[in-house]
Amino acid sequence: MSTVTLDLSEVQAAKVVDARGSACPGPLLEAKKGIGSIKVGEVLEIWSGDERTKQDIPRWSKKVGHEFLGHLVAEGGYDRIFIKRAR
Repeated sequence: MSTVTLDLSEVQAAKVVDARGSACPGPLLEAKKGIGSIKVGEVLEIWSGDERTKQDIPRWSKKVGHEFLGHLVAEGGYDRIFIKRAR
């Protein structure tokens, strides 16, 4: 069985939520709003400078049934977090 590795730098998000100026729980609240504005199967990208977001978003995604794809650190030092809407 082979494992397919997703190159997050190639992922095309249907919507980008810029929550870089927001502290916890702001980025999570923005993600909750943003996920509702995209279609099932599309990807939401969240930009955040808050360190806790990297733990909060995957936990929330699993809890509500969306697919956490991973995160990248952008050149500007903030996190780019990717979620695929599952329902």
